[in-house]
Amino acid sequence: MKKITLEMPDRDERGVSPVIGVILMVAITVILAAVIASFVLGFGDSVNETVQAGADVSQNDDGTATATWISEGTASELEVSAENADGNVTLEQVGDSATIQYYGPDPATDADANTVNVTADGGNEITVQVTVTGIGGEGTRTVITQEEVTLEDQSA
Repeated sequence: MKKITLEMPDRDERGVSPVIGVILMVAITVILAAVIASFVLGFGDSVNETVQAGADVSQNDDGTATATWISEGTASELEVSAENADGNVTLEQVGDSATIQYYGPDPATDADANTVNVTADGGNEITVQVTVTGIGGEGTRTVITQEEVTLEDQSA
């Protein structure tokens, strides 16, 4: 008669379960297919990078505010805008700055090209949000900074 033993094999002698092997093979196939598809279909080219630049918005003693481009980064130009403003200012190089001023309900008529005029019926002073947006070489736009400033009426 033959002797039968019910010994457990050592951990080193056990094989990997066929189910786990199949799951690993499917996972590797899916990952490879996704990588190849992204290159073939050009998904990598459609990702836009954010525009980076340095800008500072500061409040002045005379009741106005100034936005200054302080480092270029990847931006080709910066756009300065404010709430209730009649337009915006484009800064074209590092060191350029724009003035943000408030003229009550009557817009300023003698403002220069680097001035953002805020017009609102807010009394002697108004708090507005100034936004500086970086514009990249391919037209991509990213908000660089947003600051709330308090402006005094310059028409008085």
